[in-house]
Amino acid sequence: MKLKLPPVLVFVIFSILMYVLSLVLPFGDFEFFGRNVLILFLFGIGVLVGLITLIQFYNAKTSIDPRTPSKTTDLVTDGLYKFSRNPMYLALLMVLLAWGLWLGNAFNVLLAAGFVRYMNKFQIIAEERALSALYGKAYQHYCTQVRRWF
Repeated sequence: MKLKLPPVLVFVIFSILMYVLSLVLPFGDFEFFGRNVLILFLFGIGVLVGLITLIQFYNAKTSIDPRTPSKTTDLVTDGLYKFSRNPMYLALLMVLLAWGLWLGNAFNVLLAAGFVRYMNKFQIIAEERALSALYGKAYQHYCTQVRRWF
């Protein structure tokens, strides 16, 4: 598997792009009732989902580094993985959306969509191939039962 960037680094890059966009784009600013509550909700759920999935991987004694699938010792399909094949990436997306809302520029939604596109194309598809090679029919069956994001 030829993954070049760790997912957390991709998240940081998109976060920086959102910040730069909010500084240089002279339009797109917005404010709405309940925005701060939505920011806290998305951030809180994102952090919670991220922590729960890390704990699940720790308890399964398997690698969290998607760049080295050979170090994977267990296919985690319970807990949050019953609802999403990629809850760690979903957690990053929720935090990214909270960040975009906090910055207050509507065009940051496009960068969040770009994050999803990048993760699907360069991260998730490669991971799915590697996991399919490692776990065969068990992983393929899991993929038919659980959606990629949510």
